[in-house]
Amino acid sequence: MFKILVIDDDPTVRAVLKSTLKKQGYDVTIASNGEEGITQAQLLHPALIICDWMMSHLDGLEVCRRIRSDPDLATTFFILLTARGAARGEEEDRVRGLDAGADEFISKPIEMNELKARVRAGLRLHQVNQDLQSKKQALEKLNQDLQTQKQILETELAEAADYVRSLLPSPLVGAVTTENLFIPSAQLGGDCFGHNWIDDDHLAIYLLDVSGHGVGSALLSVSVLNVLRSQSLPNTNFCQPSEVLKALNHAFQMRKHGDKYFTIWYGVYHRLKRQLIYANAGHPPALLLSSPSTTNIQIQQLISLDLPIGFLPDVEFDNAVFEVQENSSLYIFSDGAYEINQPDGTILGLDAFINLLTKCSQTDICNLNQLLANLLSFNTQDNLDDDLSLVKVNFG
Repeated sequence: MFKILVIDDDPTVRAVLKSTLKKQGYDVTIASNGEEGITQAQLLHPALIICDWMMSHLDGLEVCRRIRSDPDLATTFFILLTARGAARGEEEDRVRGLDAGADEFISKPIEMNELKARVRAGLRLHQVNQDLQSKKQALEKLNQDLQTQKQILETELAEAADYVRSLLPSPLVGAVTTENLFIPSAQLGGDCFGHNWIDDDHLAIYLLDVSGHGVGSALLSVSVLNVLRSQSLPNTNFCQPSEVLKALNHAFQMRKHGDKYFTIWYGVYHRLKRQLIYANAGHPPALLLSSPSTTNIQIQQLISLDLPIGFLPDVEFDNAVFEVQENSSLYIFSDGAYEINQPDGTILGLDAFINLLTKCSQTDICNLNQLLANLLSFNTQDNLDDDLSLVKVNFG
């Protein structure tokens, strides 16, 4: 039942309006002056107020202004009851009423059918405003909930990225040294890498990139990393890259791992023979740079046409062997290192990345941080679209 408040200092008008509106099924409250009317409005929050313009002490315009200043009464429909502004030349009075916040006018003497019609119209508008306010509040709450969920998700993704980073190895020191670089994208990705001495003479070096982004890709990446670090693939010689990739392909078929596959470059360096043996499952080629201290730098792309891990069962992977000269450097990286959006809308690309790496290697201060700064200078966004992983191995 709609609540209606009648404010009028004429007892006859109050009685007539109360009786008429009660017969229409409304809950009617009356007030005999402006101050009382404002107090009743703040207590009742009526859907509609009918207020006489001309009252002693506090007239209808001031009552209207105070009602409109109360946020809790924002949707209350306000009708001014008056003889002013109805005649020709009195339009200025109606303007004053509208400026004060009145929604409608009813002229005296009151025509009851007009009163009933205007009340019905006012209540319809009040109901529309109420519905809009309710929807606005619901949307505000939904937006607040979404913001909260977004913050929670961002925090969890950041924690997941920190966990992945905590699993990555520290740089090696000694006869063979390494530099590592891991820059996660805005969304959690699937890059991981590692290097560890299998025995006194054999160093395993590997970098993998799981398809897609998000928690699923990161979980699979971490699972593979833990398998490689613990050397827990059964009946596998971890000094033979082709055997490692075959065992991984058997263990991580994509149909059993959420239709996700991964690329991987896996190499083993024999420090006494100065020999590098590797296999590549669909990963970007590693780059072997010889004599990096001279201007005549030789670059060999350690590439393979073998399929990524998980595509097909029973894939045979091939080993390749390279002799490593003194003072050579090996770079292995994910495709995030060169699939960088440039200002002209094109992708940087592998060839440009190799040229950049060559130029950087011709200087005495070439390190991964310097290379990263050069790469990010091409990026047009605040964040990278994909994880950027890069490992540099220096063979002294």
